[in-house]
Amino acid sequence: MSASTFRPPRPISCTPARAARELGLKRSEFGLAVQLGHIRTVPDDGGGGGRRVERAEIDRLRAQEGFPEGLRDRVRVVGTAEGAALMEIPAGRFTRLARLGLLVPLNFYLNRYRAVVWLYLAEELRNFTAGAENAHLLKGRTPETLRGQLEAGVDLRARNWRGRHLGFLLRQAEDSWARAGALAALLAPVEVADVVKDPYERAHVNRFRAAPPGQGAPGSPSAHLTERIMTAHDTDEIEWLRSELTRAIGEARALSPAPRPAARRVASVTRAAARPIAPMARTVTRPAGPAAPPSPPSVPRHDDPGQDPPRPARGLRAWLRRRGPRPVRV
Repeated sequence: MSASTFRPPRPISCTPARAARELGLKRSEFGLAVQLGHIRTVPDDGGGGGRRVERAEIDRLRAQEGFPEGLRDRVRVVGTAEGAALMEIPAGRFTRLARLGLLVPLNFYLNRYRAVVWLYLAEELRNFTAGAENAHLLKGRTPETLRGQLEAGVDLRARNWRGRHLGFLLRQAEDSWARAGALAALLAPVEVADVVKDPYERAHVNRFRAAPPGQGAPGSPSAHLTERIMTAHDTDEIEWLRSELTRAIGEARALSPAPRPAARRVASVTRAAARPIAPMARTVTRPAGPAAPPSPPSVPRHDDPGQDPPRPARGLRAWLRRRGPRPVRV
């Protein structure tokens, strides 16, 4: 076999569910590890459209020191109460730091009262507490500038989560159209339609548009609340996403234009018109002559041996024939 035709064997990979079992992680912990970049995934070449984990990646993680506790600790998330206890500060101060954008949530979920519960990475909270520059934020009075922002109603938790979620979506994008879909996922449909005016390009972008995290049935109040968290509302955030979407669409259009069904129909009609047309057979129409008189119906002959003889008369007619004519009296 020549060197030009040699192809290395495909690396052995497994599904995310099996990789999570082999790494000793829950499905939620595995998803966070992928989102944070601790576990590398590859596209599914089998046509499933999902992601897979190579065997070499699993072996690399299992060979790390402190496995599996070390990997599980890096993806540990906590809520407000547990995070405040971890940082040794009151829960109210923890919430204020999160609203100011100093603590960035990693994920969220809706409880049974449809209240948003933000989750934070425990490792990041420990690093924030250990930083000497953050000591004045953990103890004592909150600075005046920050208090003014809190009184004005600032809350950057949803926006910071969107920024972190967008980074995850962009890392998973394989081409320019997928990057455009990741950006469009954070914009309202009317904003996407205003930027991507071509309907075929907009439909192609929507194919890669990431859905909000599963929080209830579609159309339910929980789904509407999740969609609101996923959609940008601040003017500067919307403008930045629109400009990035415009740039991504331009790159995608230059590399691989969006499919257009009408173009395929026009091409098929053009090919059909280019084929040579066979000459049609000439039809000569002759004038119709006088109509022939209808032929009388054929009467079967009694002496024809090929036909059955007539049947004898029966009933009253036969009796009268046997008696003959009656004599006339004078």
